Amino acid sequence: MSTEARNAEDALARLAAVIESRLPSRGGDPDKSYVARLLQRGPDAFLKKIGEEATEVVMAAKDADHGGDRAKVVNEVADLWFHSMVALAHYGFSPADVVAELERREGTSGIEEKALRKAQDREASND
Repeated sequence: MSTEARNAEDALARLAAVIESRLPSRGGDPDKSYVARLLQRGPDAFLKKIGEEATEVVMAAKDADHGGDRAKVVNEVADLWFHSMVALAHYGFSPADVVAELERREGTSGIEEKALRKAQDREASND
């Protein structure tokens, strides 16, 4: 693994640890922490933020395609990742779980992966 990849993984792990420390079950204080406040409000609050941030990523990318500030794409993706990490923590997952899933998919065609997931969904709905 490259130094850059290790640093990115370390940064995500550190952020995940901070987010996890804000979980209500770990004493996160909603009066002192934005993350604790989001988590206290429940899934609707952080899921709404994920939707908003995803829309902002799209808008920043569209703007960048028309001469806008390309750095805004990175800023908005950072916000999206952050709020997605809040959701991961709520559901008991970490960035490492996402990386493991991406590694599992490595070397598989995106078209094949999508077809496999559709077939699995069909099987599950027939059970």
